[in-house]
Amino acid sequence: MMIIKNLYYIGVLLTLIISTGCDESATEEIANWTWLDTADSFNAIDISPGTVSDVVLEIPDAPYEYSFRVISPKVIDEENGNPLVLSLHGGVGGASWEAHKSTQCIQPALESINAFIISPNADRVQWYEYYNQEKIVRILNLAIRNWPVDPTKLVVTGFSDGGNGTWFFAEAYPTAFSAGIALASSYNTLTTDGGARKIETPLYVIHSTTDELFPLEQTQTWVSETQTAGSDVTFVVADGLSHYRPCDYDDYFADAVLWLENEVWN
Repeated sequence: MMIIKNLYYIGVLLTLIISTGCDESATEEIANWTWLDTADSFNAIDISPGTVSDVVLEIPDAPYEYSFRVISPKVIDEENGNPLVLSLHGGVGGASWEAHKSTQCIQPALESINAFIISPNADRVQWYEYYNQEKIVRILNLAIRNWPVDPTKLVVTGFSDGGNGTWFFAEAYPTAFSAGIALASSYNTLTTDGGARKIETPLYVIHSTTDELFPLEQTQTWVSETQTAGSDVTFVVADGLSHYRPCDYDDYFADAVLWLENEVWN
């Protein structure tokens, strides 16, 4: 599995691409659109306080556009920057092309920390695939370079497949994310030889006793294994919630946001 090693290194690379533009001899499709155009378009996104913007951002290479939702905090801290939360939707394989707009379950709790929210569409590709890694790295770097974001307060969260993506990005990008909040997830924390992997990024993992898709016992085992290896994982068991009703986890998610404020960022 290919991993883009460091979000900030890729930011330097993206800056180089933007400053030099695209190779005009590459293809006809990108001849009239450059990364500079993409950066300008991103910078034109309305991030006035409390705004919700559904963005289709044109890019110079395939698939030629990224779809994502941006929710701006009601109070923007121009001096110190705001937290930024990357929200990964579930049901990736058969997800709707509108899946990135399903932010209603997490938005209320995140208002308390005045966070920007970026919710990309997976384009029916698993979050850990290189395609989505590249997309997320590009979008986050554009946000960090253009918005008042505190880069020490980047968080990744998600439900179901998005929860698995949360585990992945927390593990693969420890210098980028300060924390991850995974809901209804099932992420193997063992190496190929059966040993447990240590994950450097703190995680808050919420799982129901009655999850119909991912059995509690399996997630609990993988959490226990990585905790034994030294990972900082807070595991919370929710009683009687369905995997298919993500907004029923709202109170648990609100507790996870308090954990960010009181334990991770304190």
